[in-house]
Amino acid sequence: MKHAQAFIDYLQLEKNYAQHTLTSYASDLDQFQIFVLENYETEDLAEVNYPMIRRWIVSFVDKELANKTINRKLSTLKTFFRFLLKIKAIDSNPMLQHKSLKLPKKEQEVFSLKELEQISDYFNDSTFEGIRDHLIIELLYSTGMRRQELIDLKLSSINFSQNQLKVLGKRNKERIVPLMGKTLSLINEYLQARELIAKGSEDLFITRKGKPIYPNLVYRTVNSYFKNVSTKKKLSPHLLRHAFASHLLEKGADITAIKELLGHSSLASTEVYTHSNFKELSKAHALAHPRSAGAEKG
Repeated sequence: MKHAQAFIDYLQLEKNYAQHTLTSYASDLDQFQIFVLENYETEDLAEVNYPMIRRWIVSFVDKELANKTINRKLSTLKTFFRFLLKIKAIDSNPMLQHKSLKLPKKEQEVFSLKELEQISDYFNDSTFEGIRDHLIIELLYSTGMRRQELIDLKLSSINFSQNQLKVLGKRNKERIVPLMGKTLSLINEYLQARELIAKGSEDLFITRKGKPIYPNLVYRTVNSYFKNVSTKKKLSPHLLRHAFASHLLEKGADITAIKELLGHSSLASTEVYTHSNFKELSKAHALAHPRSAGAEKG
């Protein structure tokens, strides 16, 4: 156990790891040490090779541990063997060729059309903040832009003659997104309210004190309104981006067009939304198709 303890001391004293992380690492190493001792009759972890580690992985799979849990334990081993290389206790890292176990893709949560309709009851368009908040949520959903892209919008970003908005995305890549009549009307209403407090700022969205809005303000805005109509755990601005893409797909929009509107650099990023919509499409197919059991029962 000398190497294991030296490793934990190194993480604590030199890397300043949190106590709960140290406890987790120590537990993983202790578990591995016991496995190696019982199966290979050695206490020296410097003698470990990858077949031993692979057998440890198999033992977890047999116990039906989640891949995420197994990967966390293997991450401990990766860090540990890098430490052994550093102190020259081993000549080569047995984890060098290891690839993490695949994790199931998370389904993208989106706000439903019903939630988006219900939220309109909570906007107070008689105050500056109310109009601004309304427009923040409207733009996030109607354009699919990211939170930071919204914060970076300038007055000059709006092209009223073309009904367009210029968005500055990642790596300073510009894209043009169309604006609907409802959105343009709300922008005009907001700009009128903004004139009363604006003090030479070129930022489109400002606070009541005339300062640029900031990430936490946008997050709080979305969260505070949607908690009135949604039971989702994480009510973040990004869910509006997901809703934008998902609802367009449901209406039959071309995925390459959605890719351009979202500002994705590759189609693979946009295809995530096709996976998240597949279950809903399957349900609809099962209920509506003439030959499906669901349709026959109806």
